[in-house]
Amino acid sequence: MASERNVQTHNLPVRGPRPGGPPLAGPVEKAKDFRGTLKRLLAYLRPYLPAIIIVLALTITATVLTIMAPKILGRATTEIFRGIMAKMLRLPNAKIDFSYVAKILIQVSVLYSVSGLLSYLQQFIMAGVSQKIVRKMRKDVSEKLSRLPLKFYDSRTHGEILSRVTNDVDLISNTLQQSLVQFVSGIVSIVGVTVMILTISPILTGVTVLTLPLSIIVTVIIAKHSQRFFSKQQKELGELSGHAEEVYSGHVVVKAYNRERDVIERFENINERLCDASHKAQFLSGMIMPLMRFIGNLGYVIVSVVGGILVTKRAITIGDVQAFIQYSQQFTQPIVQISNIANLIQSTIAAAERVFEILDEEEEKPEKPNALKIEKVKGDVKFENVYFSYVPEKPLIEDLNVDVKSGQRIAIVGPTGAGKTTLVNLLMRFYEVQKGSIKIDGIDIRDIHKNNLRRCFGMVLQDTWLFNGTIRENIAYGKENATEEEIVRAAKMAQAHHFIMALPDGYDTVINEEATNISYGEKQLITIARAFLANPDILILDEATSNVDTLTETYIQKAMDDLMKGRTCFIIAHRLSTIKNADLILVMNEGKIIEKGTHKELLAKGGFYAELYRSQFLGALVEVQ
Repeated sequence: MASERNVQTHNLPVRGPRPGGPPLAGPVEKAKDFRGTLKRLLAYLRPYLPAIIIVLALTITATVLTIMAPKILGRATTEIFRGIMAKMLRLPNAKIDFSYVAKILIQVSVLYSVSGLLSYLQQFIMAGVSQKIVRKMRKDVSEKLSRLPLKFYDSRTHGEILSRVTNDVDLISNTLQQSLVQFVSGIVSIVGVTVMILTISPILTGVTVLTLPLSIIVTVIIAKHSQRFFSKQQKELGELSGHAEEVYSGHVVVKAYNRERDVIERFENINERLCDASHKAQFLSGMIMPLMRFIGNLGYVIVSVVGGILVTKRAITIGDVQAFIQYSQQFTQPIVQISNIANLIQSTIAAAERVFEILDEEEEKPEKPNALKIEKVKGDVKFENVYFSYVPEKPLIEDLNVDVKSGQRIAIVGPTGAGKTTLVNLLMRFYEVQKGSIKIDGIDIRDIHKNNLRRCFGMVLQDTWLFNGTIRENIAYGKENATEEEIVRAAKMAQAHHFIMALPDGYDTVINEEATNISYGEKQLITIARAFLANPDILILDEATSNVDTLTETYIQKAMDDLMKGRTCFIIAHRLSTIKNADLILVMNEGKIIEKGTHKELLAKGGFYAELYRSQFLGALVEVQ
């Protein structure tokens, strides 16, 4: 994201120091504000309320039809039983009325067919509704992320943000598409089955209800113990994934220090703990269904015995007993289903709450209604009494004054944390000046529209950042609708054309996701070519040649000299040899400019800059002396 984008042009941010502040909270099982979050989530459903009502009506109708079928089917069983018993007793005119049985089977077939069709329709409609809702939510989040300031990204890990945009939204999507319908269906099933078994036999209903507490107790006890192991499983899985990712990314370091045995042992320890937790979690959760079936079968036996007794007493028919057995088997399943869905809904509301936290983040300050739109600048830059702090109690830049004339090359040097990159962040309005002002061509940058302001800048940073795409596409990112000739010319100016043409597919070579199929220096050359293509009015270089060899650096420096002619250029430098020809060197320390002048003037002063220079070029000699 923004804080890691490191070779860009125009309106992409500079990597700066991370301001203090806690990261976003990790995933939780329950929402902090269930009612408020549910209310906001329902607001997304409101435009699709007619469709949702239709879905619920279809679900209820399909469930009711399914519930009606066993009792109707029981009449066929009763008729067949009556005919068989009549024949066994050799009663006159003893026969089975197959036409009556056929009518019943046709009725049941129609019920199940209509129920299946309605279920298909509700799934079809709900799938469309849920995806439209999630599309709207993703669109809102995406637009929100584009309006958030750089400090939002600097204070949070990318994984946290991506998890909210992908995993949390996907969970909401799945719940809307599946669980909402199942929840309604489960409730209707419980109510419907209860009504049906009461109409068949209150006595058998009482017998069936006796097994219900046993089912609930077993489910609760097992779920309570298995949840502990599932939590441990997720914890160990996260640690294992982190360890594997760490070892994979640091594979060369592991090899260099011969620590293979250590990382393998640690992996095996974590893997063993994960195996143990997973085994216990899966074993306990796997016990639920066999035990539920056992309890169900126990109820089945009891119902069969009691039902048989009632049939002999002519209290109910054999068909009613058969229907009751079917209902009793359907009775516990919706209860377990609703229990699981209730937990899932809790997690879904928590996921929605995490998404809404992003939507509630403070956005960048809106542009002034009369913000200026400039297409080209001369390049005069003036910092007047600038004050800035990431953390209120710890000022970083205080009372900074710099006057840069058009076409000057300004080098900014200093130790880590001195405020060098922050200066560039302020210049491009990734962060806003808290006191004082920064002016370009005499215009306060806060009066200029951000998009237009950033269009005037081109940036090349120390760490490379490339897309998963072709080399042509990565260079062309510096200019919209760039022609092939412009792309090749920029690559030649950046000394990248020769190595690109040496690749099997030339400019069509696809850079993989991690950009590991080309060297670090080659990545640097491609990002420099991107800046050449942008042809900006003001250039910002942050140790742009740090990853190329000395010979290539010489070529690039010459090309950059051509690029910087007539342009204001800010150079953040760590290797002081690259800024000897700068028109003005600003030496920063603790947010203040403590020295300024040309290379020769600063060396002659014998101050902080001279110490830095000696530490780089004369360190060995000083140590010997």
